[in-house]
This record gives sequence, structure tokens and C-alpha cells, in this order.
Amino acid sequence: MSENSTGQRLAGRTLMMSGGSRGIGLAIGLAAAREGANVVLLAKTDVPDPRLPGTVHTAAAEIEEAGGQALAVVGDVRDEASVEAAVAQAVERFGGIDICLNNASAIALDSTEQLPVKRFDLMTQIQLRGTYLLTRACLPHLRAGTNPHILSLSPPLNMDPAWLGKHPAYMLAKYGMSLLTLGWAGEYADAGIAANCLWPETLIATAAVQNLLGGDAAIEKARSPQIVADAAIEVLTRPSREYTGQTLLDVDVLRAAGVSDFAAYGGTGDLEYDIFVDAPR
Repeated sequence: MSENSTGQRLAGRTLMMSGGSRGIGLAIGLAAAREGANVVLLAKTDVPDPRLPGTVHTAAAEIEEAGGQALAVVGDVRDEASVEAAVAQAVERFGGIDICLNNASAIALDSTEQLPVKRFDLMTQIQLRGTYLLTRACLPHLRAGTNPHILSLSPPLNMDPAWLGKHPAYMLAKYGMSLLTLGWAGEYADAGIAANCLWPETLIATAAVQNLLGGDAAIEKARSPQIVADAAIEVLTRPSREYTGQTLLDVDVLRAAGVSDFAAYGGTGDLEYDIFVDAPR
């Protein structure tokens, strides 16, 4: 991994991310910027939405204020041409891609009989098709990258029927991201491209949690997105030929890095609300 005289662990590296206008994705973008990275955001949010804070443009501005170089690309991760154009813009601007971060995701936790088919399609298209398209487009550049990593924000695999029975459609979409990523770890091991999954131990204080997963009560229990961002930086700075093929929880990554007190990330540490709290580590 490259490191400049200031000790920035991602100096000169380029991170290509789906989403990132807000929440965990933005927190990772900011953390990467503070470590010297160039950050490219492919997101649909071009104009402000009264229900959601931030756009791809405001996110890019924050990333540059944090010390990184940013490129905002308005596009749809589900669309092949849109993804290929975004990757081409990233390469033209920064000369290559070293990190592919699959962050974009949709969530709907309705029961099977209540879930509209269009919401099922949206989740599978963003999580599965989008993850596949972005990673596929980045791979030729990752081959030539510095300490190349694929990182997907998806959970450890847990086949317990008690969990699969809670939200089958959503879990299919998220587990699909994990399966693709683990597959790439094997497929590209000889090329030295790492592929790992990262997931929070608890709910994270984001707009999605506020709007869809419990409102203020859930937010009070949730940790800051910074905990996932800090864990992501630890993963992305590990040697790519040695640290691959893992489904990781944020707290486990940080404990391995020497963190033992998570109070700074807020929340109560209550795992009651977490969808995947019993996932194997």
C-alpha cells in the first residue's frame, strides 16, 4: 500500500463507490479522503429530496473539504452503460481504480405477501445486478491497481431458518452481494485482488433507519456511521493478497486493530433491533 509523508494510508489510491450521498457510504468516503484517497461516487441523487439529506454533489464537496479529491457522477448502478461511463470517468480523472466499494442498497422488510413485486425487483436489481455491474467494470483496472480491494457492505451468511424467515426478499438481495463477493475472492485470488464483506454489528444511525426501521427509538440505540467507516479503512489498508474472502463485522475488525471501547460511536450497544445480530463471525 502507498503512504505519503503525512502517514495517509490511502494516499494516491482511487475508490469507486456506488451510492455514497449520505449515511454509511458518505462516512466511508470522508474517512478515505482523510487518508488521502480520491473518491468517485456513482449515485442517482442529483437534487435534494425533502425526506433524505444530501446529494451526490454535496457528498463530493464534503469529501474534498475532508482533504480528498472527489468526482460526483450522476447515474444508475443498475444500468450497464451508466456504470461503464462512470468507471471511464473515474479512470480519465484519476488514472485508475484501486478500490471498488459496493455500497448502494435498497431495503424493504415487508412480508412476502405484502411486499410489492416492484420493491422485490428494486432490491435485487440494486444489490445483485448493481454490485455485479460495478465490480465487473472495475476489475480490469483493479488488476493494475495498488493493493486492490473489492469491499461489499453485506452481511455474514446465516442459513438459520429463523433469520431467513424474517425478511426473505431482503436477505436474498443482501446475501447475494455476499455470495458474489466471496466468489470474486476465489476467482481473483491469483490476481491479488482482495474481496471482502463488511457489516455493522448494530443498527447504524442513517436516514434509512430513521425512516424505515424504528424512527427515533432505533436512532437512539444506533451507532454512528463512523464505526463502519473506520472498520472499512482497516480492511482496505490490509495486504490484498493476504486479507480476502471474509465476511466481517465492524466491531471484530476494530478489535483486531486494537480498539476495545466503542462508546465514542454512540448508541446503547443494544442489539435488539439488528437484523443479522446472530450471524456467525
